Amino acid sequence: MTTETTATVLAVIPARGGSKGVPAKNLAPVGGVPLVARAVRACRGARLVTDVVVSTDDPAIADAARAAGAEAVHRPPSIAGDTASSESAVLHAMDAFEATHGRRADVVLLVQCTSPFLTSGDVDGVTAEVLHGPADTALTTAPSHGFLWRARTADPSDATGVNHDKAFRPRRQDREPEYLETGAAYAMDAEGFRRHGHRFFGRTAAVVTDPARVLEIDDPHDLARARALAPLLDPVATPGPADVDAVVLDFDGTQTDDRVHLDAEGREFVSAHRGDGLGIAALRRAGLPVLILSTEQNPVVAARARKLKIPVLHGIDRKDRALKQWCDEQGIDPQRVLYAGNDVNDLPCFHLVGWPVAVASAHDSVKASARAVTETAGGAGAVREIAGWLLGPELDRIPAQRPTQLPAPTPNA
Repeated sequence: MTTETTATVLAVIPARGGSKGVPAKNLAPVGGVPLVARAVRACRGARLVTDVVVSTDDPAIADAARAAGAEAVHRPPSIAGDTASSESAVLHAMDAFEATHGRRADVVLLVQCTSPFLTSGDVDGVTAEVLHGPADTALTTAPSHGFLWRARTADPSDATGVNHDKAFRPRRQDREPEYLETGAAYAMDAEGFRRHGHRFFGRTAAVVTDPARVLEIDDPHDLARARALAPLLDPVATPGPADVDAVVLDFDGTQTDDRVHLDAEGREFVSAHRGDGLGIAALRRAGLPVLILSTEQNPVVAARARKLKIPVLHGIDRKDRALKQWCDEQGIDPQRVLYAGNDVNDLPCFHLVGWPVAVASAHDSVKASARAVTETAGGAGAVREIAGWLLGPELDRIPAQRPTQLPAPTPNA
């Protein structure tokens, strides 16, 4: 096998656009990150992987793959249908990669978008088994102690044990270990894969992974479970100054506590936090564009924006369309935008940007779709907290003040 320092390890992520179980599944966000981007990041974070390619027939998936740091290879219709195998997509991507780069892959990986909690360590695990030998192929597995049953006929009332004798119930510690294929990542010797055309040949290594992270998304219920698990399984991450080129803020519930006070004439009043104003001022001083985006056509929103000296788009029905147009006009990549919100009308914007952020008081479905969640509630300093992520100690530095010119003392008569 080629040595690690000279080996080309190609990770191929099949991600076609059509999905019957979950429409646009590979773009569905989990923890605020599209599934295809999660797979790309797991591969790019792996120490042994040199190149990452996403095979797709969908332009939107290709854009998301490139934004996450992968190359995109167009998959022709002949191998993009429901009956096409993942192996055919990998072989096609290998050919395209080698033709473009002029070098051959030594190890090729098949990595599935549908396993959202795959880690870079898992990817390195299967790669090492093939790269360093003696395995020809490897797969991610999880230890299993389940008792499997199979019906003898079409009638499930007559069942027999598959991996055990139903007349003898051994203790868990006395059973031979078994391993469940997770479906997340496979590694193959590239030349062997070309010859056999299948992901399993020769000697196969089972790489044991954390069973708590095993989940394959095949239907909407799986997607809902993944989104519920993401806050527990994903590492806590907040953006830094190198991650964000612009900040876009919802108003009600994000810069306020979502309450409205009315006087006898029906005029509305809201409460804003001075700390948020300080944070926005600091972002402006740092040169980060800041925008308020609100569905409310309310004079108080415009008045607050004027006080903060930032632009505002309000009375907007489709916030995601307005945000995309603003990004285009400003020449800003939406994947470099932090959008902070609190309610379900913010979710379309969450799906557009690279850093969807929910305030602590946000609706549960919004927090489940966010990439980061503040510790502070909306209207209580959440925007200042976000500014702290992006600016760090710079936020707490008092800006230089011009010296006050005092009138000269009047000489005594």
